[in-house]
Amino acid sequence: MKEYKILVIDPGSTSTKCGIYLNETPIITKSIKHTLDELTSFNGIPNQKEFRKKFVMDTIAESGIGLNELDVVIGRGGLVKKISSGVYEINPKMVKDALYDPYGQHACNLGPTIAYEIAQEAGIKAYTADPATMNDMPEVAQLTGLPEIRRVSTFHALNQRAMARKYAEQQGIPYKEMNLIVAHMGGGISIGVHKNGQVIDVNNGLDGDGPFSPERAGSLPSMQMAELCYSGKYTLREMTNKIAGEGGIFAYIGTNDMLEVERRCLNGDEDAMLLSDAMSYNIGKWIGASAAVLHGKVDAIILTGGIAYDKLVCDYITKMVSFIAPVVIMPGENELEALAMNAYRVMTGKIEPKVY
Repeated sequence: MKEYKILVIDPGSTSTKCGIYLNETPIITKSIKHTLDELTSFNGIPNQKEFRKKFVMDTIAESGIGLNELDVVIGRGGLVKKISSGVYEINPKMVKDALYDPYGQHACNLGPTIAYEIAQEAGIKAYTADPATMNDMPEVAQLTGLPEIRRVSTFHALNQRAMARKYAEQQGIPYKEMNLIVAHMGGGISIGVHKNGQVIDVNNGLDGDGPFSPERAGSLPSMQMAELCYSGKYTLREMTNKIAGEGGIFAYIGTNDMLEVERRCLNGDEDAMLLSDAMSYNIGKWIGASAAVLHGKVDAIILTGGIAYDKLVCDYITKMVSFIAPVVIMPGENELEALAMNAYRVMTGKIEPKVY
Protein backbone atom coordinates (compact mmCIF):
# COMPACT_ATOMS: atom_id res chain seq x y z
CA MET A 1 0.00 0.00 0.00
CA LYS A 2 1.40 3.39 -0.99
CA GLU A 3 2.03 5.80 1.86
CA TYR A 4 1.25 9.51 1.54
CA LYS A 5 2.73 12.35 3.59
CA ILE A 6 -0.10 14.82 4.18
CA LEU A 7 0.41 18.35 5.54
CA VAL A 8 -2.66 19.53 7.45
CA ILE A 9 -3.30 23.19 8.38
CA ASP A 10 -6.02 24.47 10.74
CA PRO A 11 -6.08 28.19 11.63
CA GLY A 12 -8.59 28.94 14.39
CA SER A 13 -9.84 32.09 16.10
CA THR A 14 -7.26 31.93 18.90
CA SER A 15 -4.92 29.15 17.77
CA THR A 16 -3.10 27.63 14.83
CA LYS A 17 -2.83 23.86 14.53
CA CYS A 18 -0.96 21.86 11.95
CA GLY A 19 0.51 18.43 11.43
CA ILE A 20 2.00 15.93 9.05
CA TYR A 21 0.22 12.60 8.67
CA LEU A 22 1.38 9.37 7.10
CA ASN A 23 -1.88 8.35 5.50
CA GLU A 24 -4.21 8.81 8.49
CA THR A 25 -1.59 8.40 11.23
CA PRO A 26 0.02 11.55 12.69
CA ILE A 27 3.80 11.89 12.42
CA ILE A 28 3.79 15.28 14.15
CA THR A 29 1.03 17.62 15.32
CA LYS A 30 1.52 21.06 16.85
CA SER A 31 -0.79 23.69 18.28
CA ILE A 32 -0.07 27.24 19.40
CA LYS A 33 -2.38 29.57 21.32
CA HIS A 34 -2.43 33.20 20.24
CA THR A 35 -3.16 36.05 22.64
CA LEU A 36 -5.76 38.66 21.79
CA ASP A 37 -3.10 41.38 21.86
CA GLU A 38 -0.95 39.34 19.48
CA LEU A 39 -3.73 38.93 16.92
CA THR A 40 -5.22 42.42 17.10
CA SER A 41 -1.79 43.90 16.41
CA PHE A 42 -2.14 42.67 12.80
CA ASN A 43 -5.16 44.88 12.03
CA GLY A 44 -7.25 42.25 10.27
CA ILE A 45 -7.12 38.53 9.60
CA PRO A 46 -5.49 38.73 6.13
CA ASN A 47 -2.48 40.41 7.74
CA GLN A 48 -2.00 37.38 10.03
CA LYS A 49 -1.11 35.14 7.09
CA GLU A 50 2.68 35.29 7.25
CA PHE A 51 2.65 35.03 11.06
CA ARG A 52 0.61 31.83 11.00
CA LYS A 53 2.38 30.44 7.95
CA LYS A 54 5.73 30.74 9.75
CA PHE A 55 4.40 28.45 12.50
CA VAL A 56 3.44 25.87 9.87
CA MET A 57 6.82 26.11 8.14
CA ASP A 58 8.62 25.80 11.49
CA THR A 59 6.61 22.65 12.22
CA ILE A 60 7.60 21.14 8.87
CA ALA A 61 11.24 21.90 9.63
CA GLU A 62 10.94 20.36 13.09
CA SER A 63 9.55 17.16 11.57
CA GLY A 64 12.68 16.65 9.48
CA ILE A 65 10.50 16.17 6.39
CA GLY A 66 11.36 18.35 3.41
CA LEU A 67 8.78 20.16 1.30
CA ASN A 68 9.78 17.91 -1.61
CA GLU A 69 8.76 14.87 0.45
CA LEU A 70 5.17 16.02 0.96
CA ASP A 71 2.52 14.46 -1.28
CA VAL A 72 -0.41 16.79 -0.62
CA VAL A 73 -1.52 19.76 1.50
CA ILE A 74 -4.99 20.26 2.95
CA GLY A 75 -6.21 23.35 4.80
CA ARG A 76 -9.30 24.03 6.84
CA GLY A 77 -11.93 25.64 4.65
CA GLY A 78 -12.72 29.32 4.86
CA LEU A 79 -15.94 31.32 4.66
CA VAL A 80 -16.23 31.02 0.91
CA LYS A 81 -19.30 31.04 -1.33
CA LYS A 82 -22.04 28.50 -0.70
CA ILE A 83 -20.92 25.15 -2.08
CA SER A 84 -22.05 21.56 -1.64
CA SER A 85 -20.24 19.21 0.72
CA GLY A 86 -17.07 17.46 -0.32
CA VAL A 87 -13.36 17.99 -0.99
CA TYR A 88 -12.29 20.85 -3.27
CA GLU A 89 -8.99 21.53 -4.98
CA ILE A 90 -7.87 25.00 -3.89
CA ASN A 91 -7.49 27.44 -6.77
CA PRO A 92 -6.74 31.19 -7.01
CA LYS A 93 -10.48 32.02 -7.03
CA MET A 94 -10.99 30.25 -3.68
CA VAL A 95 -7.90 31.93 -2.22
CA LYS A 96 -9.18 35.35 -3.29
CA ASP A 97 -12.66 34.71 -1.89
CA ALA A 98 -11.29 33.43 1.42
CA LEU A 99 -8.64 36.10 1.91
CA TYR A 100 -10.52 39.22 0.91
CA ASP A 101 -13.70 38.61 2.85
CA PRO A 102 -16.72 38.67 0.54
CA TYR A 103 -18.42 36.02 2.69
CA GLY A 104 -17.20 36.81 6.21
CA GLN A 105 -14.10 37.24 8.37
CA HIS A 106 -12.73 34.30 10.33
CA ALA A 107 -9.25 32.91 10.87
CA CYS A 108 -10.23 29.76 8.98
CA ASN A 109 -10.09 31.92 5.82
CA LEU A 110 -6.31 31.59 6.06
CA GLY A 111 -6.51 27.79 5.72
CA PRO A 112 -6.92 27.63 1.93
CA THR A 113 -4.52 30.55 1.46
CA ILE A 114 -1.60 29.09 3.42
CA ALA A 115 -2.21 25.60 2.04
CA TYR A 116 -2.19 26.89 -1.54
CA GLU A 117 1.02 28.87 -1.09
CA ILE A 118 2.89 25.95 0.46
CA ALA A 119 1.58 23.56 -2.19
CA GLN A 120 2.82 25.91 -4.91
CA GLU A 121 6.28 25.97 -3.31
CA ALA A 122 6.29 22.17 -3.02
CA GLY A 123 4.91 21.52 -6.51
CA ILE A 124 1.93 19.52 -5.21
CA LYS A 125 -1.83 19.99 -4.97
CA ALA A 126 -3.76 21.66 -2.17
CA TYR A 127 -7.27 20.78 -1.05
CA THR A 128 -9.87 21.83 1.45
CA ALA A 129 -12.83 19.84 2.76
CA ASP A 130 -16.33 20.65 3.96
CA PRO A 131 -15.88 24.39 4.60
CA ALA A 132 -18.10 26.01 7.20
CA THR A 133 -20.29 27.60 4.51
CA MET A 134 -21.12 24.33 2.71
CA ASN A 135 -24.82 24.11 1.95
CA ASP A 136 -26.84 20.98 1.21
CA MET A 137 -30.06 22.44 2.64
CA PRO A 138 -33.16 22.30 0.42
CA GLU A 139 -35.09 25.50 -0.26
CA VAL A 140 -37.83 24.56 2.19
CA ALA A 141 -35.30 24.55 5.05
CA GLN A 142 -33.88 27.98 4.16
CA LEU A 143 -37.07 30.06 4.09
CA THR A 144 -38.10 32.11 7.12
CA GLY A 145 -41.14 34.24 7.92
CA LEU A 146 -39.48 37.30 6.38
CA PRO A 147 -38.46 37.40 2.69
CA GLU A 148 -35.49 39.60 3.59
CA ILE A 149 -34.01 36.93 5.88
CA ARG A 150 -33.01 33.41 4.92
CA ARG A 151 -31.63 30.66 7.12
CA VAL A 152 -27.94 30.26 6.35
CA SER A 153 -25.89 27.08 6.53
CA THR A 154 -22.74 28.10 8.43
CA PHE A 155 -21.60 25.44 10.88
CA HIS A 156 -18.91 23.01 12.04
CA ALA A 157 -19.21 21.06 8.81
CA LEU A 158 -15.75 19.51 8.81
CA ASN A 159 -15.95 17.88 12.22
CA GLN A 160 -19.65 17.01 11.94
CA ARG A 161 -19.19 15.07 8.71
CA ALA A 162 -15.93 13.47 9.86
CA MET A 163 -17.51 12.14 13.06
CA ALA A 164 -20.59 10.99 11.16
CA ARG A 165 -18.39 9.07 8.70
CA LYS A 166 -16.30 7.64 11.52
CA TYR A 167 -19.39 6.40 13.35
CA ALA A 168 -20.78 4.89 10.15
CA GLU A 169 -17.51 3.03 9.56
CA GLN A 170 -17.59 1.71 13.12
CA GLN A 171 -21.06 0.32 12.43
CA GLY A 172 -20.01 -1.16 9.08
CA ILE A 173 -22.69 0.87 7.30
CA PRO A 174 -22.00 3.41 4.52
CA TYR A 175 -22.45 7.01 5.72
CA LYS A 176 -24.73 7.58 2.73
CA GLU A 177 -27.14 4.98 4.07
CA MET A 178 -27.55 6.46 7.56
CA ASN A 179 -29.75 9.07 9.24
CA LEU A 180 -27.80 10.86 11.97
CA ILE A 181 -28.11 13.95 14.15
CA VAL A 182 -24.73 15.46 15.02
CA ALA A 183 -24.38 18.13 17.70
CA HIS A 184 -21.03 19.94 17.65
CA MET A 185 -20.72 21.68 21.01
CA GLY A 186 -17.96 24.25 21.45
CA GLY A 187 -17.76 28.03 21.67
CA GLY A 188 -20.58 27.86 19.14
CA ILE A 189 -23.06 25.01 18.85
CA SER A 190 -24.38 23.56 15.60
CA ILE A 191 -26.80 20.67 15.27
CA GLY A 192 -26.92 19.03 11.86
CA VAL A 193 -29.41 16.64 10.30
CA HIS A 194 -27.39 14.13 8.24
CA LYS A 195 -29.48 12.19 5.74
CA ASN A 196 -27.84 9.89 3.21
CA GLY A 197 -24.50 11.71 3.37
CA GLN A 198 -25.87 15.25 3.20
CA VAL A 199 -26.56 17.81 5.95
CA ILE A 200 -30.09 18.75 4.97
CA ASP A 201 -30.78 21.05 7.91
CA VAL A 202 -28.58 22.83 10.46
CA ASN A 203 -28.63 25.94 12.59
CA ASN A 204 -26.16 28.75 11.93
CA GLY A 205 -23.49 28.11 14.54
CA LEU A 206 -21.66 31.34 13.74
CA ASP A 207 -24.26 34.07 14.23
CA GLY A 208 -26.06 32.59 17.23
CA ASP A 209 -29.03 30.77 15.66
CA GLY A 210 -29.96 27.64 17.62
CA PRO A 211 -29.18 26.77 21.26
CA PHE A 212 -27.24 29.33 23.26
CA SER A 213 -23.63 28.37 23.86
CA PRO A 214 -20.72 29.39 26.09
CA GLU A 215 -20.40 32.66 24.15
CA ARG A 216 -23.34 32.95 21.71
CA ALA A 217 -26.84 34.09 22.49
CA GLY A 218 -28.71 31.53 20.39
CA SER A 219 -32.20 32.02 18.99
CA LEU A 220 -34.01 34.87 20.77
CA PRO A 221 -37.59 36.17 21.02
CA SER A 222 -37.83 38.44 17.98
CA MET A 223 -39.88 41.31 19.45
CA GLN A 224 -37.68 41.62 22.54
CA MET A 225 -34.60 41.53 20.33
CA ALA A 226 -35.98 44.29 18.09
CA GLU A 227 -36.80 46.45 21.13
CA LEU A 228 -33.29 45.95 22.55
CA CYS A 229 -31.69 46.88 19.23
CA TYR A 230 -33.65 50.16 19.10
CA SER A 231 -33.41 50.95 22.81
CA GLY A 232 -30.51 53.34 22.21
CA LYS A 233 -28.38 51.47 24.73
CA TYR A 234 -26.16 49.72 22.20
CA THR A 235 -24.45 50.35 18.87
CA LEU A 236 -24.69 47.83 16.04
CA ARG A 237 -21.20 46.53 16.89
CA GLU A 238 -22.12 46.17 20.56
CA MET A 239 -25.26 44.22 19.65
CA THR A 240 -23.43 41.87 17.29
CA ASN A 241 -20.87 41.27 20.04
CA LYS A 242 -23.67 40.43 22.47
CA ILE A 243 -25.04 37.90 19.99
CA ALA A 244 -21.72 36.21 19.18
CA GLY A 245 -18.75 36.51 21.50
CA GLU A 246 -20.26 38.06 24.61
CA GLY A 247 -23.57 36.19 24.77
CA GLY A 248 -24.59 32.83 26.20
CA ILE A 249 -23.04 31.69 29.46
CA PHE A 250 -20.42 34.46 29.26
CA ALA A 251 -23.14 37.12 29.47
CA TYR A 252 -24.32 35.72 32.81
CA ILE A 253 -21.16 34.78 34.71
CA GLY A 254 -18.29 36.28 32.74
CA THR A 255 -16.64 33.11 31.45
CA ASN A 256 -16.95 31.04 28.28
CA ASP A 257 -14.65 28.32 29.64
CA MET A 258 -16.79 25.21 30.12
CA LEU A 259 -14.09 23.57 32.25
CA GLU A 260 -14.51 26.48 34.64
CA VAL A 261 -18.31 26.17 34.46
CA GLU A 262 -18.11 22.43 35.15
CA ARG A 263 -15.77 23.06 38.11
CA ARG A 264 -18.23 25.60 39.53
CA CYS A 265 -21.09 23.14 39.10
CA LEU A 266 -19.22 20.39 40.94
CA ASN A 267 -18.51 22.88 43.75
CA GLY A 268 -22.22 23.58 44.13
CA ASP A 269 -22.44 26.96 42.35
CA GLU A 270 -26.19 27.21 41.69
CA ASP A 271 -25.88 29.89 38.99
CA ALA A 272 -23.41 27.77 37.02
CA MET A 273 -25.57 24.68 37.46
CA LEU A 274 -28.66 26.48 36.16
CA LEU A 275 -26.82 27.81 33.11
CA SER A 276 -25.26 24.42 32.30
CA ASP A 277 -28.69 22.79 32.58
CA ALA A 278 -30.37 25.51 30.50
CA MET A 279 -27.80 25.21 27.70
CA SER A 280 -28.12 21.40 27.77
CA TYR A 281 -31.92 21.70 27.76
CA ASN A 282 -31.80 23.88 24.66
CA ILE A 283 -29.44 21.48 22.88
CA GLY A 284 -31.75 18.58 23.69
CA LYS A 285 -34.80 20.52 22.47
CA TRP A 286 -33.03 21.37 19.19
CA ILE A 287 -32.06 17.72 18.72
CA GLY A 288 -35.71 16.78 19.18
CA ALA A 289 -36.75 19.27 16.49
CA SER A 290 -34.05 17.86 14.20
CA ALA A 291 -35.49 14.38 14.64
CA ALA A 292 -38.75 15.64 13.16
CA VAL A 293 -36.88 16.52 9.94
CA LEU A 294 -36.00 12.81 9.66
CA HIS A 295 -39.59 11.79 10.50
CA GLY A 296 -38.25 10.18 13.66
CA LYS A 297 -36.11 7.71 11.72
CA VAL A 298 -32.76 8.38 13.40
CA ASP A 299 -29.96 5.81 13.57
CA ALA A 300 -27.89 7.67 16.18
CA ILE A 301 -27.33 11.03 17.87
CA ILE A 302 -23.66 12.04 18.04
CA LEU A 303 -22.38 14.55 20.61
CA THR A 304 -19.01 15.98 19.61
CA GLY A 305 -16.84 19.08 20.09
CA GLY A 306 -14.97 20.18 23.20
CA ILE A 307 -18.07 20.30 25.43
CA ALA A 308 -18.67 16.60 24.74
CA TYR A 309 -15.97 16.03 27.39
CA ASP A 310 -18.38 17.55 29.95
CA LYS A 311 -20.18 14.64 31.59
CA LEU A 312 -22.82 16.86 33.21
CA VAL A 313 -23.87 18.29 29.84
CA CYS A 314 -23.80 14.94 28.02
CA ASP A 315 -25.77 13.17 30.75
CA TYR A 316 -28.45 15.87 30.71
CA ILE A 317 -28.84 15.73 26.94
CA THR A 318 -28.81 11.93 26.87
CA LYS A 319 -31.68 11.76 29.38
CA MET A 320 -33.69 14.11 27.15
CA VAL A 321 -33.16 12.49 23.75
CA SER A 322 -32.17 8.84 24.17
CA PHE A 323 -35.78 7.85 23.46
CA ILE A 324 -35.18 9.00 19.87
CA ALA A 325 -32.01 7.00 19.13
CA PRO A 326 -28.79 5.82 20.80
CA VAL A 327 -26.60 8.72 21.96
CA VAL A 328 -22.91 8.40 21.06
CA ILE A 329 -20.24 10.59 22.67
CA MET A 330 -17.33 11.44 20.32
CA PRO A 331 -15.58 14.34 22.10
CA GLY A 332 -13.09 16.80 20.67
CA GLU A 333 -12.86 18.94 17.57
CA ASN A 334 -10.83 16.40 15.57
CA GLU A 335 -10.24 18.85 12.72
CA LEU A 336 -6.66 17.80 11.93
CA GLU A 337 -7.77 14.16 11.86
CA ALA A 338 -10.76 15.03 9.68
CA LEU A 339 -8.64 16.96 7.18
CA ALA A 340 -6.06 14.18 6.94
CA MET A 341 -8.83 11.63 6.42
CA ASN A 342 -10.30 13.65 3.56
CA ALA A 343 -6.93 14.16 1.86
CA TYR A 344 -6.17 10.44 2.14
CA ARG A 345 -9.53 9.59 0.59
CA VAL A 346 -8.64 11.77 -2.39
CA MET A 347 -5.14 10.35 -2.75
CA THR A 348 -6.45 6.77 -2.69
CA GLY A 349 -9.20 7.50 -5.22
CA LYS A 350 -12.09 6.93 -2.82
CA ILE A 351 -13.51 10.36 -3.62
CA GLU A 352 -13.08 12.74 -6.54
CA PRO A 353 -12.22 16.35 -5.63
CA LYS A 354 -14.62 19.01 -6.84
CA VAL A 355 -13.93 22.26 -8.70
CA TYR A 356 -14.58 25.55 -6.87
